[in-house]
Amino acid sequence: MKYGEKNIAEAKLEPWDNPTPDRDYTIEMSYPEFTCLCPRSGYPDFATIRIEYIPDKKIVELKSLKLYLNSFRDKAISHEESTNVIFDELKRVLHPRKLDVTGDFNVRGNVKTVIKVSL
Repeated sequence: MKYGEKNIAEAKLEPWDNPTPDRDYTIEMSYPEFTCLCPRSGYPDFATIRIEYIPDKKIVELKSLKLYLNSFRDKAISHEESTNVIFDELKRVLHPRKLDVTGDFNVRGNVKTVIKVSL
């Protein structure tokens, strides 16, 4: 196993202390290279994952987020489930004041899918 594959296999979201927990501010992130596998066909699905949140006491370390999102590339998981799993894990680790996760999936089979999960 190459070191990058090992890092992805062991990926976990890493919370960091929020440097200004007394202030509401918004963090927006976009991950345009998200991939997973269709649970029915095994074909790859491609998406942009957008995360927007107002942190409370914790923020997410960006490299851990990148590796965590890369860990989906070999998982057979639907658009809906993958977006909800990402939302649930961010919510569990960060306990943000507000959280929105959008899975904007590329067209496949002439169908465009956008999944939005909000707190």
